[in-house]
Amino acid sequence: MPSTASTAEPYCERGSLLALDSVVCLICPLSRERSMKPKYIPLPDYRKYSVEEMRRRAVGFRQELQRRRTVRQFSSRHVPREIIEECLRTAGTAPSGANKQPWHFVVVSDPEVKRRIREAAEREEREFYGGRAPQDWLEALAPLGTDQHKPFLEVAPYLIAIFAQSYDLTTAGAKVKHYYVQESVGIATGILITALHHVGLASLTHTPSPMRFLNEILGRPDNERPFILLPIGYPLEGGKVPDLRRKTLDEVAVTVGE
Repeated sequence: MPSTASTAEPYCERGSLLALDSVVCLICPLSRERSMKPKYIPLPDYRKYSVEEMRRRAVGFRQELQRRRTVRQFSSRHVPREIIEECLRTAGTAPSGANKQPWHFVVVSDPEVKRRIREAAEREEREFYGGRAPQDWLEALAPLGTDQHKPFLEVAPYLIAIFAQSYDLTTAGAKVKHYYVQESVGIATGILITALHHVGLASLTHTPSPMRFLNEILGRPDNERPFILLPIGYPLEGGKVPDLRRKTLDEVAVTVGE
């Protein structure tokens, strides 16, 4: 039988060599079956509210989020880094396919890096507005007043580049597939935007297409695809936003049953 000394290579009880970065036998079905058994813990920190309190909280939260607006005019005023980090921790609470948590956030505050990102984004936007975009898309964007100029990419104190990971790598270099990546990263992004609004910061969902330049500028690996770029900061004092309306509940939801 293989040696059980600490310097020996890891083996399972049947003598099969284990993966170097795990305690799962790659051959023995019994070992693999044991490793996949779920481990359960009591539901932590659940809070139960009265119906009256639930109504109050639902209305209050809706009213707070009703004030959220996308802005393109930012103040360059400094935002403490720890505020951003707490919002990122909140985003990391999002549910994800098979709990793979397939997101990666890159926080950018370096002026030179922001300048490079702006230059690359504006190159793509010039092509978009200069002929790549179909006319109906340009007409849909017209009420927003957008164009190829993106000064907010340098003015906002932070940019958060959000990447979606199609797979992960073990320490041995093996690929670990991720599931429902777009849905998972989208949920995490929504929670992040909500958290930023909750602390008094504004954000903008910026999506130049294509965005692969972010991998090069930020040094991200091939298994990560840019999902969205969020300029964040305080809104410019006296700044303005488009006069838009949100759809009513009746326009976006139906109820099946009582």
